[in-house]
Amino acid sequence: MNNDLFFSPDPIVRKNARDLYESIKDLPLLSPHGHTEARWFAENTPFENPTDLIITPDHYIFRMLFSRGISLDSLRIPRKDGSRMEGDPRDVWRLFAKYFYLFAGTPTGLWIREELRTVFETDIPLNEKNADLLYDHIDACLKDERFRPRSLYERFNLELLSTTNGAAYDLSWHENIARSGWKGCIVPCFRPDDVTDIGRPDWLKNLGKLGELTGENTETFSGFLNALRKRREDFINLGCNSTDHGVKSPWTHRLSEKDAATIYTQALRGKADDEDQKVFAAHMLMMMAEMSTEDGLVMQIHPGVYRNHDQSVYDLYGGDRGADIPVRCEYTRNLKELLNAYGSHPNFKLVVYTLDETTYTRELAPLAGYYPAMLLGPAWWFNDSFQGMKRFKQSVVETAGFYNITGFVDDTRALPSIPVRHDFSRRIDADYLAHLMVQGILTQQEAEALMPELAYGLTKKVFNREGKLR
Repeated sequence: MNNDLFFSPDPIVRKNARDLYESIKDLPLLSPHGHTEARWFAENTPFENPTDLIITPDHYIFRMLFSRGISLDSLRIPRKDGSRMEGDPRDVWRLFAKYFYLFAGTPTGLWIREELRTVFETDIPLNEKNADLLYDHIDACLKDERFRPRSLYERFNLELLSTTNGAAYDLSWHENIARSGWKGCIVPCFRPDDVTDIGRPDWLKNLGKLGELTGENTETFSGFLNALRKRREDFINLGCNSTDHGVKSPWTHRLSEKDAATIYTQALRGKADDEDQKVFAAHMLMMMAEMSTEDGLVMQIHPGVYRNHDQSVYDLYGGDRGADIPVRCEYTRNLKELLNAYGSHPNFKLVVYTLDETTYTRELAPLAGYYPAMLLGPAWWFNDSFQGMKRFKQSVVETAGFYNITGFVDDTRALPSIPVRHDFSRRIDADYLAHLMVQGILTQQEAEALMPELAYGLTKKVFNREGKLR
């Protein structure tokens, strides 16, 4: 790696950025929200091959390849029914290597390059010529004990790794980890979209599972709420710190108990229309916030995404296949009811993410700079990049300050990318603070105090991990 990656070419700024980065580069990593699998750490068996570890789970990779006409079948991406095209994973790797030039200038290209160098300890360039050489090198690494899931967790200096799981998800893998005696901290995040989104095709199926897991009668709205409270408690007992809500809109609105129950009953009969779905989602955000005031789980919302834009891909392969597109989002009016009810509650934290950068300065920074409960999640998804992270800080800090943001959240499905993503974030923050120092906006003392907070401390505080090792 270029030791000055992401640092300004200005020699004074660069020196200050180096010093700030060196002071924190070895701090532990906190990953309070992401999409890795607890099963990996429960079984702790070797990853099968380089393709299934690096390419198959990572929609950042295959959405770019798909954009140039490379089919998901040729990449052996699993279909909805669990099947996948027959073939050799080595051939998928060769295809990836052949087209790796497409990732030039993208964060994905940088992540992969540095994963190879720092995690797999090779400087062999990824290209068509070297495809087999690299595949064999990584494949040999995966047979080494150092590359098993728990060993990687420890090598990466992770202190916390949160998976994201639906309310109807079986938590047995997390339970196995807790019983194993291993000291790694793999915790679930409660994402109840599978049962709160009454428009989902699998809603009734998930509702049945929720009833089975909790022993509650989910054929009534009151029983449904009881089941959610019980399920949250199950997650908390396994170390859960937060909830997450991938809503279409951040609109929040409380219905009367009678009206909510009526819509719920309509949904059970398959008769809830689009307006019913919209208002029920708004009501459930209010209910989730209320429950967070009771049990202390940090509430995260990820709105403003048109998910599964390509219907044919969704029908065949399911969700999380790269066909998700940002849309315009409004927060000031949509969050008003929730923030008026709970925005000053001492036991409530609301972390808000966005893909709509136009809202940073106009809405989100002013809201987070006022309501005690509201915090800003970092540059997310398409904005999780060198320029995106810079724009985020430049847009929100002057209004919200540094201490109303969460610090870095990697939100990744690709385990080997975690240390690289955190390192990139730390470098970009060091450069940002160094610029402010040279410009006289921050004193050296202020910058030196902020650097460990951005790298580690803020995330630990926001997600209630202070004083916890597990």
